[in-house]
Amino acid sequence: MRFEIELLVAEPPLIACRLRFDCTPRKVFLGLPVDGRRIAFSENVFYAWRDGKIAQVWSVIDKAAIEAQL
Repeated sequence: MRFEIELLVAEPPLIACRLRFDCTPRKVFLGLPVDGRRIAFSENVFYAWRDGKIAQVWSVIDKAAIEAQL
């Protein structure tokens, strides 16, 4: 699996980023039968930090982009 940070914004205690993934899951991924095919998709994610650790995560993955590739 490979991912790149496309966008990163920090306003403590929150960090927001858009990640771009390029991977080949071997089995079912997000309920989709990927089975070793190469896929690329984006994830928008927010992290809340507390005491130097990630305390909470909100994430949205572009599942429609994956479906379009299958």
